[in-house]
Amino acid sequence: MADNPTETPQSRSEKRHESHIGTTYAAFIRHLSEVGKMETGVAECAAVSVVNALLHRIQPSEAKDLRAQLPRKLVEFLPKENQAAPGTRAFGRTREDFLRVVAEDLRKDISEVEPLVRAVFQGLREHISEGEADDVESNLPPDLQDLWRRTQ
Repeated sequence: MADNPTETPQSRSEKRHESHIGTTYAAFIRHLSEVGKMETGVAECAAVSVVNALLHRIQPSEAKDLRAQLPRKLVEFLPKENQAAPGTRAFGRTREDFLRVVAEDLRKDISEVEPLVRAVFQGLREHISEGEADDVESNLPPDLQDLWRRTQ
């Protein structure tokens, strides 16, 4: 099959790049689905909700570092970095507060979301560098650190 003569090398490169972005995201979501024993759609919603809540619970500089290691397509589903973050007041300081925020976002009972949070935390820990995982953990209050660590 001949290449399209009107297609530029840049557009081919962009297509490959977009394909890679989609493949990375799909692999991440597939992994979450397996870890959490959940359907793909649930894994996608859980990933966005949990990561968004996590990004609002850690320091802005650390949130920026974490975003840089996430699949780009996942980042595209999150609120923009420059949007005002609600801060810890809205997202709470405790594990219970964190789970409540995720439950409200996913429209689930709070008793249903801890396994989802654990699955997303595990997927994140396996996707990001060990140093970044340690940095995220150090930004969390003790009861959330425990939840983060229990995914190891």
